[in-house]
Amino acid sequence: MPELPTGHRIPDELHDVATRLVEEMPTTRRQLEELVRIPSIGAQPEHADDVALSARATAELLRDAGLEGVEVLTLEGMAPAVTGHWLHAGEDLPTVLFYAHHDVQPVGTPDRWNSPPFEPTERDGRLYGRGAADDKAGVLAHVAAIRAWLGARGALPVNVKVIIEGEEEIGSPNLAALLATYGELLASDVIVLTDLVNWQIGWPSLTYALRGMGEATVTVRALQQPVHSGMWGGLVPDALTGMVRLLASLHDDTGAIAVDGFADDVRALPEQERARFDALDADEDAMRRDVRMRDGVEFIGDAGTGMLERLWMQPTITPTGIDAPRVAEASNTLLSEVRVKLSCRFAPGQDPDRALQALRDHLETHVPWGLELEVTLGERNPAWVTEPSGPAWDAAVAAMTAAYGREPAAIGCGGSIPFVAPFSEAFGGAPCLLVGVEDPASNAHGEDESLHLDDFVRACLSEAMLLDELAQRAAR
Repeated sequence: MPELPTGHRIPDELHDVATRLVEEMPTTRRQLEELVRIPSIGAQPEHADDVALSARATAELLRDAGLEGVEVLTLEGMAPAVTGHWLHAGEDLPTVLFYAHHDVQPVGTPDRWNSPPFEPTERDGRLYGRGAADDKAGVLAHVAAIRAWLGARGALPVNVKVIIEGEEEIGSPNLAALLATYGELLASDVIVLTDLVNWQIGWPSLTYALRGMGEATVTVRALQQPVHSGMWGGLVPDALTGMVRLLASLHDDTGAIAVDGFADDVRALPEQERARFDALDADEDAMRRDVRMRDGVEFIGDAGTGMLERLWMQPTITPTGIDAPRVAEASNTLLSEVRVKLSCRFAPGQDPDRALQALRDHLETHVPWGLELEVTLGERNPAWVTEPSGPAWDAAVAAMTAAYGREPAAIGCGGSIPFVAPFSEAFGGAPCLLVGVEDPASNAHGEDESLHLDDFVRACLSEAMLLDELAQRAAR
């Protein structure tokens, strides 16, 4: 029989719930693996049926956990979301909204995976597969906590609602419509988002800041059609060389952004936050190992700015895709057209519209040789920051300390979750608790994405105990 993880400080009065949760972890693991096998890639239209299948499978998980009113939410043009609730704790107790998402990123380069992306595989205590960590583990953490309470006690200590989104990985373009249509159904007092990264294996985190996100598609055209590189090279410009020069203008020699005005409104980092980051004592060698950085490769950015500040509180502009012939298919021609996707991350304080306009202006100014330029701006959302304090925050600290055996770190995150700010604002500023199922080695969005299985048990336990902590504080 599975045992409670070592190092925990679970109160005696919750041992029945904790024991039930751990006893059911084999079922939770099996259900996670079944969900991972569904290639619910939101960014690829050919997987729309898989996203719909993933939503239906998620709905069955919520029903199996004991939730009522389980429903697949659909809107015109929106990937399906899933909701359910249990609202029998009473009006005097808070309503907690659990959030996760069931859509996943594309697999990247399949031959760089050491096991098939949609065939969950265990190696060295980690479960590998696309979505195993981001964020199907978040879905199952909610399921495990709810099922443990209802199985052990027949009731939850607070009212609970669940929303499992289906298009987080494409920037939640229909978030406003979802809120307008279903906001009353989802209204809550506290929001728990299980889609973040813990500071280290065995050291949990509460995230209080997220960078925003935006996209731009940049097309450079030189010719009406490709032409012979030998006949015309040296006189006629090609689109690929022009694009490379244009991309190189976005950063200086250190890798810091060189776009005039792009970062003008970045919030200055308060000394209290800088001290908080310094106290985490980031290990440069560990970071290099976590991202599998090759020997000799240097970190980028302003060396006068701390590593964690660069990761969490500074903006980025990154080319993430390019349309050009593959090397194996290349012919000796001057390319007529090249297209690139730019992914931007916005720091706290930045206006995404203003920053993207600064980027457009820079591209138009720096495109070389009179080449034709087209810039299409995509979805965008601002950064989010909250004060790491308050009753809900304290409840999460207590629950995570009990489950992991150590107090969580208060951290930022360089990633983006568009859901957070709009839902908090729609519910009167409801506090948002951003908790993690990932760790730095999870490699979410990359090849060989994985979940640390022991930490997953602790994440599930901390969610179960969080419900009790919130109930106790409300009662007091």
